[in-house]
Amino acid sequence: MTKRIGLVIYPGFQALDMAALTVFEFANTQLAQPLYELATLSVAGGPIKSSSGVALDSQPVGWGGYDTLLVAGATHEPAPQPELEATLKAAAGATRRLASICTGAFILARTGLMDGKRVTTHWAIGRRLQELHPAVVVDEDKIYVKEGAIWSSAGVTACIDMALAMVEGDLGSDIARKVARAMVVYHRRTGGQSQFSAIAEIEPSSDRVKEALLYARDHLHKELSVEELAARVHWSPRHFSRMFQAQTGMAPAKAIEKLRVEAAHELIEQGHSSVGRIAEMTGFGDEERLRRAFLRAYGQPPKVFVQQARLRNEHIYLS
Repeated sequence: MTKRIGLVIYPGFQALDMAALTVFEFANTQLAQPLYELATLSVAGGPIKSSSGVALDSQPVGWGGYDTLLVAGATHEPAPQPELEATLKAAAGATRRLASICTGAFILARTGLMDGKRVTTHWAIGRRLQELHPAVVVDEDKIYVKEGAIWSSAGVTACIDMALAMVEGDLGSDIARKVARAMVVYHRRTGGQSQFSAIAEIEPSSDRVKEALLYARDHLHKELSVEELAARVHWSPRHFSRMFQAQTGMAPAKAIEKLRVEAAHELIEQGHSSVGRIAEMTGFGDEERLRRAFLRAYGQPPKVFVQQARLRNEHIYLS
């Protein structure tokens, strides 16, 4: 049975959010018979101009029943749109998935459908969303969040991750992986993953320190001593340690631990449940070192995250 997927747009929407529909388009190419029927929708239909000035044609949002409605975001907080919001609220009962992309969360939040639910949005406006809608539980550091029929994604390209998760729920991980490969994107950043990366957060100012961090990230299974990292960028260990501390505000060992913790957390989100194996893969060596690092970083041991990831993944497949 064909599933209708609609991207709801409005004047000033972010055109890059069309990438969410592209995920479903690519999924169709992996099937003998296309599953998804795609459309761009607006309140009255007709051409709608995006924030970039490019206009897209659209059909009236009331046209037909939809399996999934995705509310596009904008480069700013969208103004109240009573007619659109009322239409979305009315459609919720007959729509299997109702999702917001980036600042589209403001539109969906105004319908009341997000009340009491955990949602995400672009990290820069998460607090604003929480202030305006205190009944919504805003988790501003997630790539995407699924709470029952309500989905939400972080800024811009995070809609691809959310759409891949939807495809995976519909068609399985093999198809989703093929779609990601065809689109040349990562399969798939999990919903629980932070919007930030450890390297971006550390923000070294020189190419040499950044090169050392990138090398470390790709070789976390190794010991990664100061001597090894310094040799990688052709500095003495003493000079490397001094420059690293000056540029990042932390010792190399602390930065490496952040990279290891981030990698371990991502493995957990991908479904790895053996804490011992994760400790080996990320260079911690044993479960106790991994446990202590997680307590320092998150205040909780890795087994808590394993349980949470298992529950989230079960919800995706059961929905």
